[in-house]
Amino acid sequence: MKTDQAVHTHKSWNKGKLVGQKAPLKLKEIWAIRVRPQLTNRIRELALFDLAIDSKLRACDLTQLKVRDVAHGNHVSSRAIIMQQKTQKPVQFEITEQTRTAISQWIEYKHLQTEDYLFGSRIHKSAHLSTRQYARIVDHWVSEIGLDHTNYRTHTMRRTKASLIYQRTKNLRAVQLLLGHTRLESTVRYLGVEVDDALEMAEQTEV
Repeated sequence: MKTDQAVHTHKSWNKGKLVGQKAPLKLKEIWAIRVRPQLTNRIRELALFDLAIDSKLRACDLTQLKVRDVAHGNHVSSRAIIMQQKTQKPVQFEITEQTRTAISQWIEYKHLQTEDYLFGSRIHKSAHLSTRQYARIVDHWVSEIGLDHTNYRTHTMRRTKASLIYQRTKNLRAVQLLLGHTRLESTVRYLGVEVDDALEMAEQTEV
């Protein structure tokens, strides 16, 4: 007697998920997220959020920052430079006044020393915040202001200020330097500027 064989289907990893570039935050969304840790005295989250926006770093680089990378003694620098893990090339970033204040308060609150990781892990076996932990924090931030967290990831934080700078200046070369991209083409793809610019021109053209 012939028996039916079970059919095993391979479930796609991205089934039911949005793929591709994740959306950057809009200016009003940045402020909506920022005000919540400010009002609830979540010092660590405020410092992490502000630095993530300013630095435009990949999650692997942001989570492994040490105090010495952004501060000298009790003074938080207005600019910093680190070696990127992915490209092994240096990248510089600015640290705005409000971010310097948030970082300074966090360092003082935790009594952090020069060689300490800026954002230590709350899991004993890990010395610093992991990229997975950071991803969960980003999910919480966007969900807290009513956004669908599946549309946003840690790269959202990296893309946000770069996208705002490009929208205001249209200076791709400047954004390339800020993101630490080796090739300008990478920046074009990363921001999706060709599509955005084409749509903008189409919207402004009456036929």
